[in-house]
Amino acid sequence: MMLKNWYARWMYAWETRLTTRDENRVVRPLEWGFEWIEPFLKAHGFDHALPARDTLQNDAASEVAMLRINELLIRHSDQFFGYEKPTDFRLEERHPELFPTNVRPETLAQDAEIKRQAAEGLLHPAQFLRFTSPERTPFPENDLVNARWYPAPAHKDPERPRQAIIVLPQWNADAFSHNALCAIFNRMGISALRLSKPYHDIRRPAELERSDYAVSANIGRTLSACRQAVVDIRCCVDWLEEQGYEHFGVLGTSLGSCYAFLASVHDPRLRVNAFNHASTSFGDVVWDGQSTRHIRQALEQAGLTQERLRALWASISPVSYFDRIMTAKAGGQHKRALLVYADYDLTFPREYSLQVVEAFRHAGLNFEPRVLPCGHYTTGETPFKYIDGWYMGSFVYRAFKALRAEGPSLAMEEPTQQAAEEEVGTR
Repeated sequence: MMLKNWYARWMYAWETRLTTRDENRVVRPLEWGFEWIEPFLKAHGFDHALPARDTLQNDAASEVAMLRINELLIRHSDQFFGYEKPTDFRLEERHPELFPTNVRPETLAQDAEIKRQAAEGLLHPAQFLRFTSPERTPFPENDLVNARWYPAPAHKDPERPRQAIIVLPQWNADAFSHNALCAIFNRMGISALRLSKPYHDIRRPAELERSDYAVSANIGRTLSACRQAVVDIRCCVDWLEEQGYEHFGVLGTSLGSCYAFLASVHDPRLRVNAFNHASTSFGDVVWDGQSTRHIRQALEQAGLTQERLRALWASISPVSYFDRIMTAKAGGQHKRALLVYADYDLTFPREYSLQVVEAFRHAGLNFEPRVLPCGHYTTGETPFKYIDGWYMGSFVYRAFKALRAEGPSLAMEEPTQQAAEEEVGTR
């Protein structure tokens, strides 16, 4: 017990150091942001949910209106996360860039080295899928979707189904994050699209150092960013279908995990699902998470509480759609899922991740829970990044292999569910 307590203190201290080393986090004031969600509401005949213009300066009335909008969006989530298929899919070739989100000397040196290699012709160009996002924002650079393309070599068996996965890194990830994972998937015969989330890397507006607009104290803008991420994922599946792919998966880390879950719930084509750091409520994670303390500060200054914030972002919270998991199973979709969480997580608190595991178990889904003996940020450190990589890589390999062997209407082996129940029962 003494050793376990020492390890916990050591891990929490390490995690805290990693989450506090960046000094460019900005405390932005609470904004209701109705203008960010208004175009969707008007386009679908829901503009009655918007507050009257003369009440926009009234915080109490604005909060009531935003709660009403969230309830409406949950009821009509198929429309909220629906879209019109883009018509401008294209591949673009250019040299990769880092697009760092911190100003630490080692990061700036890495960025400079990558630029030097590109200028001297030492860096190979890469292919990127580009198209216009169905969700429009005031930032043209954000609305031009970017996904680095990692096509797997053609398989020697022409009858083998073509398989692909969409990969979404964590919040504030640079443009190189998770690229190595995509290369590993290629070696498995699985193609990969590494998607730049809204307001990230090349999509980040020039006024920002970090990807602040993806998650912020602007309630409506955060809703819009989530909707944009989800429809962008689904559009990537559309493009992959056009290229002849038949089996599709999605892998998301942290914020990317939330986006991936919402996309999978609303798109039956996404049958292989790796949720790397999973949680329940968007608002709970922002309120309790160490890496979003600057957002909580702004919300607390405005008088909000955790319970009220949870309701204000209910429409982008996985927990609001857990019932859709059971509907998907009953409908024969048979999604395969991996849930990874960490015992010492100060960003996605462990208690919320365990609630996801329990919800999946209760729904009788075929899923695999995996636990990391570290925290959220320390997942990216040695040796934990290799453990995490093994969990994700081995799951993706086995899940796609099962799809090839079992066909579209068969479920994964029952021992996976048994392992899930044993995992929950021991914790």
